[in-house]
Amino acid sequence: MSETTSQYIYVLKLIPKLLDESKWTGKENDIVGRHFKALQKLQSEGQLILAGRTQNMDETTFGIVIFKAESENEANLIMENDPAVKEGIMTAKLYPYQVALISESNI
Repeated sequence: MSETTSQYIYVLKLIPKLLDESKWTGKENDIVGRHFKALQKLQSEGQLILAGRTQNMDETTFGIVIFKAESENEANLIMENDPAVKEGIMTAKLYPYQVALISESNI
């Protein structure tokens, strides 16, 4: 990452059908596993700042990924290539972002 990198956030939402956990199959679980591995790869490459999700499982649940990218185009490619987005089990919306404060303590 160069000095010109910017921060971005994408907000993920499960497709409505998958809010009912009984509708999950091995396919969705595999996709989420690949989604997590993609986030770990961003982390190991120094691009990921934070990733997580709300703990409720209703229409208000969402996940976020805060990361660094060289351009909005690169940020869009990262989001669109997230396996959960690419495979259609989550929708995502990208926003330019700037972390204002961050705790150095462990969670």
